[in-house]
Amino acid sequence: MSGKIRVLIVDDSAFTRLAIKEILEKDPDIKVVGTARDGLEAVEKVKKLKPDVVTLDVQMPKMDGLQALKIIMEENPVPVVMISALTKEGARVTLEALKLGAVDFITKPSAVLPFDLSEVEREIITKVKNAKHSNPNIIRLMNLRKFKESVVRGNWKNGDKEICVLIGSSTGGPSALEHIIPRLPGDLPASVFVVQHMPRGNFTSQLAERLNSQSELEVKEAENNEIVKKGIVYIAPGGYHMIVKNVLGKKRIKLTEDPPVNAVRPSVDVTAKSLVSAFGKNIVGVILTGMGNDGANGMKLIREKGGKTIACSEDTCVVFGMPKAAIEIGAIDSVKPLYEIAEDIVKFVEVLSNGRN
Repeated sequence: MSGKIRVLIVDDSAFTRLAIKEILEKDPDIKVVGTARDGLEAVEKVKKLKPDVVTLDVQMPKMDGLQALKIIMEENPVPVVMISALTKEGARVTLEALKLGAVDFITKPSAVLPFDLSEVEREIITKVKNAKHSNPNIIRLMNLRKFKESVVRGNWKNGDKEICVLIGSSTGGPSALEHIIPRLPGDLPASVFVVQHMPRGNFTSQLAERLNSQSELEVKEAENNEIVKKGIVYIAPGGYHMIVKNVLGKKRIKLTEDPPVNAVRPSVDVTAKSLVSAFGKNIVGVILTGMGNDGANGMKLIREKGGKTIACSEDTCVVFGMPKAAIEIGAIDSVKPLYEIAEDIVKFVEVLSNGRN
């Protein structure tokens, strides 16, 4: 497509519609081609206007955002960015929307304090522009039954080694993680660290809760100063870098509010660097989906130290930016479709556990 990114804004609040329109049209590459007040109107306007991106609120009269999203993804798939409340319930519904096909989410402008407005404006513009480069059909394909395979079992001859798995993702990540974490076995002799780009709020805790209910491994939001244990998946809280340090003979998680790296916090690169210091070569690094290059240098460092690295293939990736960046700098051992990554993780943990190179 040449020209501007054409956006349809859907929200039952006239204030929110106007606020988002004013923010988006500050960018010369974006044009708001229409607005809708409810899900029914949204479905019709997607057909009529054929926008490049839709921003979609959840709570609306006549037809809510989740119902509208299902119909849009079935009839006229288009990149959808959800407008989310900062509440726990808002986070839960947002994750459901991401599973149904939305590529990303932003928080309601009205829920943000004035001094945060410029940052929120940048986030809204960036996420709408990123969504234009995404493939909304991938999430639908990922959720087909044929992709839902059983837990991958491993053969661990030496369970005493300290091994970890690092998984990094951004746009499209929550859905991708549902095709990896629940397939890892409960006896995995490794700790797992997940860095999913998400803002502060209830989103990462809800993501952890959702994955925990689907998995043999325990999945939790990481806590500051907690001791790292095998068989647990630690998700970096939104807005915090997650690092691991050796403290008095124990590995502990540290959460920091140090400046963003690669324009994000949490950053995959920050976690990767700390894991190499703590675990040496006994690391399996995985990079999934998202814009930008966060994680590329981290994967390269892991590989250079003797660890194993995996990237999601372009044909099963919502946004191929992060995996592509890692592949291009020679940081990746294995490029696999999303639905084969759990097998690769287990295989590489076996290699590290059993002492083979």
